[in-house]
Amino acid sequence: MVKIVFKILKEFMEVSKLLELEHISKEYKNKKALKDVNLIFENGIYGLLGPNGAGKSTLMNIITGNLSPTQGNVKWNKEDIKKLRASYRSLLGFAPQQQGMYDSFSGTRFLSYMATLKGIPKKELNNEIKRVLNYVNMMEVKDQKIGTYSGGMKQRILIAQAILGNPKIVVLDEPTAGLDPKERVRIRERISTLSKEKIILVSTHVVSDIESVANKIILIKKGKIIDTDSVEALCEKNNVSSLEEVYMKLFGDE
Repeated sequence: MVKIVFKILKEFMEVSKLLELEHISKEYKNKKALKDVNLIFENGIYGLLGPNGAGKSTLMNIITGNLSPTQGNVKWNKEDIKKLRASYRSLLGFAPQQQGMYDSFSGTRFLSYMATLKGIPKKELNNEIKRVLNYVNMMEVKDQKIGTYSGGMKQRILIAQAILGNPKIVVLDEPTAGLDPKERVRIRERISTLSKEKIILVSTHVVSDIESVANKIILIKKGKIIDTDSVEALCEKNNVSSLEEVYMKLFGDE
């Protein structure tokens, strides 16, 4: 009986370890952007926290398959993503920083275009677009051109396209960059209500964006992961009372 219980627990743990990064390094000419990164992601919200130039964007681009590591492997359910190819990409939702937006497109047209690229069937298209627009509270402005949107609205439409097709992995790059405090709160609320059946990775250098929503914080400095833990555990380890103080203690000289 005990053996059966341990077998079930082992199988559960193996299934829950969905995304793995093994000994990931990335070099650009003479610069090492990432150095021997090892991470395991289960369902939940992860905050990737570090100063500018720490390697956050490089790490996210490797996770999304947009960039190949110099060394190491990314695995989904124990399989290398290089072998999975399109089937892995279908699991992904990525909201980059606001660059190259389709300003002449309406919100609906942009989402329709992105949904087509993701291979969402035509018969499901309208319902799926309506679902994500409602999620980011943008139904009323869906027919307006993106070029007329505020910074916060553009960020919300990027999150909407990231969750088209109900992906298993959602990667958000600096989702509140340049936004006013009210819009930052709105974006944070949207992130916190994403399904628990997903891996959500939020890259930021703004501590308040992730302190209250992340299950775990990944601290990265000069291409190396220096710690991964809950906010409470990180505060206890560093003998401080807030994540902001942890950040200042570890990255204050950056």
